[in-house]
Amino acid sequence: MTAVSDLLSFETRDGHLVYRDAGAGPPLVLLHGGFLDHGMWDDQVPVLARSHRVIVPDARGHGGSSNAGGPFRHTDDLAALLRHLDTGPAVLVGVSMGAATAVDTALEHPDLVRALVVSGAGTSEPEFHDPWSEEILTEQARALAAGDPEGWIDAFMLFAAGPHRTLDDVDRTVVQRLREMTVRTVAKHRGDEPDWLVPVTDTWARAAKIAIPVLAVKGGIDSDDHIGMARRLVRTVADGREATVEATAHYPNMERPDAFDEILGEFLKAVLAQDRGTDRPGAR
Repeated sequence: MTAVSDLLSFETRDGHLVYRDAGAGPPLVLLHGGFLDHGMWDDQVPVLARSHRVIVPDARGHGGSSNAGGPFRHTDDLAALLRHLDTGPAVLVGVSMGAATAVDTALEHPDLVRALVVSGAGTSEPEFHDPWSEEILTEQARALAAGDPEGWIDAFMLFAAGPHRTLDDVDRTVVQRLREMTVRTVAKHRGDEPDWLVPVTDTWARAAKIAIPVLAVKGGIDSDDHIGMARRLVRTVADGREATVEATAHYPNMERPDAFDEILGEFLKAVLAQDRGTDRPGAR
């Protein structure tokens, strides 16, 4: 886990946002999944910080960051942090909710984004049709209505296994890390608190105008819905490509960090080579 001393804090008009800031070079932002925190990227940070400035925030209401006290958008929080750090355009890498935030930022704050890497999502307007996904979402809704946080967490954890495995088939350390992050974030909230998140709208239609490189890194045994949304995104944008981390579900960077890092590393090299060819700025 990240030591508390490694974390920094950015004060906003509505509380603070916690983040890591490691290394130097072209800026790279790692965005965690919903109900998790920066710790899901612990395997990546030491590797990527050798060649990049790696910024890893806790989204509002997650990890060490403040809960919302009024309407907000994750993309605006991220934009405020990057402008506070005087960095960008950055490559944004996101898993699940983090991927949605990355795409939203390319739509809402395009000057801050050099390229996108998404996993387990398409845009911030997800569509679920797979009965396996719908069953989990139904159980989460039941647990929330019943005031049953443990039941909600148990249902949420099934995404880590995917539809083709049980949690017993997933590395025990990965499961433990995911559960610990989820428990910490869920404990920050009440079941009856307002949902202050303001959606970004018309994302799928607007995504067609995204011209920067977009890579979808799919977990090979993730749900059909999550794989399908990521694939739809790269087929919608002008410069989309995809890769697969076999034998992983919704969190490929945690299950097989070496394979994920190799795919990401090749993409970052291609982006850097393109930047050198166009003299694009962006390093600290």
